[in-house]
Amino acid sequence: MFDATLKRYLDPALGKLGESLAKAGIGANSLTCAGLALGIAAMICIAFGLFVWGLILLLVSRLFDGLDGAVARATRKTDFGGYLDIVFDFIFYGAIPLGFAIYDPQNNALPAAVLLLAFYANGASFLAFATMAEKHGLKTVSHGSKSLYYTGGLAEAGETIGLFVFWCIFPDWFEVSAYVFAGVTAITTISRLVLAYKTFGDR
Repeated sequence: MFDATLKRYLDPALGKLGESLAKAGIGANSLTCAGLALGIAAMICIAFGLFVWGLILLLVSRLFDGLDGAVARATRKTDFGGYLDIVFDFIFYGAIPLGFAIYDPQNNALPAAVLLLAFYANGASFLAFATMAEKHGLKTVSHGSKSLYYTGGLAEAGETIGLFVFWCIFPDWFEVSAYVFAGVTAITTISRLVLAYKTFGDR
């Protein structure tokens, strides 16, 4: 919901840093891979109850995720780079709830499973819409220059990362907040289905 607004404030700083990294010879795909590795490390820390370390690694992981696009724009964007970015993003979004489920399976396993189902459905609706949008030649720049067509919603990257940060600070609230966010994610999926019907239903 807030991603487009956040990008207007973050992109200038990320762009400058991305240009510096590009001049230093650091590639966008390397940052994408490093971002996922840090995200998996965050999951492992969370699984062992090391929430401060999990939080730090999580935030650095998302910084790298923002910088890979900045480096790509400063050098050359590729389809494989865009593909790698979205696939690794989805792996990251699944890894953090899994870490909390491993940490406390008795209380967290079921809400984590419900949330992951909501993420799965939302991801499918997002990617399917992007595929159809490409087929029909639709374009959007509401979320910046992207390799895929981005449709917004209540639950976007900013809200999801904010939730993960909240969990690391208040891990005892995982169960309740996971159910709530699963509901918010479901609303996003439903709204995207409605948008898809309005956009492609008569075509």
